[in-house]
Amino acid sequence: MNKEAIKDHKDLGIYKIAFEAAMKIFELSKKFPVEERYSLTDQIRRSSRSVCANLAEAWRKRRYEAAFVAKLNDCEAEAAETQTWIEFAVKCNYMNVEVGREVYANYNQVLSGLVNMINNPSPWLRNH
Repeated sequence: MNKEAIKDHKDLGIYKIAFEAAMKIFELSKKFPVEERYSLTDQIRRSSRSVCANLAEAWRKRRYEAAFVAKLNDCEAEAAETQTWIEFAVKCNYMNVEVGREVYANYNQVLSGLVNMINNPSPWLRNH
């Protein structure tokens, strides 16, 4: 990816994928049973949105490698948590298996990008 073309976190491919996936989860979760409102629905929405929020925070912490990587690690954890909630939604028959696989795969893409950034943060850091 061309680093010069990235002006803020919203330009990152993994941010775009995570944001679209979070919006898809929001739409899908509107159909979850009302008794799940304060459990699965809230949890899957919170963790999916948190991936994006933590990525935005990480982007602003690029002056400090340790802080940047720590926030990316938070992102990674939230993405993995979201995948777990997707599995529950599918197993509970709240989400179609194929749709669940598609959204789960989106988070695999996000996780792959995050791991690459965590393992090689130098190109992303700001030096001033």
